[in-house]
Amino acid sequence: MEAVKGGNLQQASILFDRYHSRIFNFLARLTLDRPMAEDLTQNVFLRLIRYRNSYRPGSKFMPWIYQMARNVFADHYQSAKNKRMGFVDVENVMNVMEEKEESRAQDEREALLHQSLAKLDAEQRELLVLTRFQHMKYEEVAELMNTTVANIKVKVHRAIVKLREHYFELEKI
Repeated sequence: MEAVKGGNLQQASILFDRYHSRIFNFLARLTLDRPMAEDLTQNVFLRLIRYRNSYRPGSKFMPWIYQMARNVFADHYQSAKNKRMGFVDVENVMNVMEEKEESRAQDEREALLHQSLAKLDAEQRELLVLTRFQHMKYEEVAELMNTTVANIKVKVHRAIVKLREHYFELEKI
């Protein structure tokens, strides 16, 4: 990243190759919309180029780019909220669920998990995506969210408990 910051923009392609899948998966789980996640991923790397001077040499790259992805998602969330006055696109969730119904029992369990995840508040969902799906360490998430590791552990635990409650509620239906 330091080479990119120094003006060697060719090095940005290496960063893209290394991180675009992880950023895409992170955003796909937050948006529950594959095409939207692709657009947002592209925006993250455009911002990487645009704001490359904000990167502090010696600091870790991964929390920096995830913070950028969070900001891109927050901007998207805010603009979508202003347009629709709601976060969850119910039709889109239903389409995702219809696609999942075509597959077997494993796919159904995955769909229930996605529904349960969508029922969490934005912070809980983000924490679970970062720690469980993106496999970020608690220390990295704490640095990203500017809080303590202990606080992240407590919040993740609460999010898992809430996710479990939603999952079993949906399973009864």
